[in-house]
Amino acid sequence: MVIVDCFSHPQVRPNEFLIACGDGNSILTALRWSDWKPNFAAGRGLNVVNDCRPFCAAGTFHSYPVTVRLDRSEPLKKHPHQRHYTQLHLVFTDSRPSEMPRVVTYRLWT
Repeated sequence: MVIVDCFSHPQVRPNEFLIACGDGNSILTALRWSDWKPNFAAGRGLNVVNDCRPFCAAGTFHSYPVTVRLDRSEPLKKHPHQRHYTQLHLVFTDSRPSEMPRVVTYRLWT
């Protein structure tokens, strides 16, 4: 099982994972995985998010503790023998960005 990053590189149990590929304004860091199984992966880390105030280039990055879950595995299109997670779920366990709900789900690229 792998997770595919912004540059189409498969990763296993990454320490960091960029969520906002276009502008780099959201990244998971300090990831610690408790499970990495065919059906799901689970762990904890920090979601480091730019507040973009007054605009993104002048914004400040803030760290928020999260639990992380990966699921919905599918075969990789170019390597069908290899499976990858296609969905990322974050749960903010303490504070969170004001514009975000406590639970966020992202569809991952393939």
